[in-house]
Amino acid sequence: MSAPSVLFDAPGPRTRARHRIYSVLGVLAVLALAAFIVFRFYDRGQLEYRLWEPFLTPKFVRVLLVDGLLKTLQMAAVSIVMAVAFGILFGIGKLSEHAWLRWPCWLVVEFFRAVPVLLMIYFIYFAYGVGDGIGAYWSVVIALTLYNGSVLAEVFRAGILAVPRGQAEAAYALGMRKTQVMTSILLPQAVKIMLPALISQLVVALKDTSLGIAIGAPGLTFVGKQIYTEFQNQVQAAVVIAVLYIAANLVLTALATWVQKKFVGERKPLAVPVVGGGTL
Repeated sequence: MSAPSVLFDAPGPRTRARHRIYSVLGVLAVLALAAFIVFRFYDRGQLEYRLWEPFLTPKFVRVLLVDGLLKTLQMAAVSIVMAVAFGILFGIGKLSEHAWLRWPCWLVVEFFRAVPVLLMIYFIYFAYGVGDGIGAYWSVVIALTLYNGSVLAEVFRAGILAVPRGQAEAAYALGMRKTQVMTSILLPQAVKIMLPALISQLVVALKDTSLGIAIGAPGLTFVGKQIYTEFQNQVQAAVVIAVLYIAANLVLTALATWVQKKFVGERKPLAVPVVGGGTL
């Protein structure tokens, strides 16, 4: 049994009973909502087999998984790798002591962080993607790279500033150069600090790939649109695509959590000394 926290009073019998009542009421409310949704689906004929049949047919399942889910994961993976490189470059640039480098980096980061992703996708596609251009796929990847990279630049900058200043001062005292201090001392510690924010940005990049449907980019939403256009089953397509996105995000979150535990470790309870020896 874990040690009790000094910041939390253990609930008494009446409080525990009240919490159980709240839990039961919460479960009943969720079940009632689920039953209402199923009833509305049934009442409006949305549970008819013909509407769900495409998502049980091997041909369409393969299209959803290969042309939809796989392409979505590819776009998210490529854009996030490029965004990390963009974020490191411009995050460090914003910390430069030279104004001629710091201010352009600040301008680029603030610009791409402020422009909505959908507008950026439209601009890149119609400026460079149509005809013999880079196409819809790379228009989405570049737009996601610029947006997520500008967000990560701020994350990297904040992570580096969160490292105690004494770490850099000690490195300079040992004769290390500025580049060595950044790459060997500050950046490795900053990555550990900002890992939770990086994980959140991975999820954002994965979900934002759905915006590619606006220019016909491949992915889950594009495949879903093709299916519901043919079978007139918009609700069923939205449910299936949402489930696939949720499953992909759960896998991504589990993988990122494993990486975090491996390289950062789990937080241990705060050990507080008490009168008479021992800890709480």
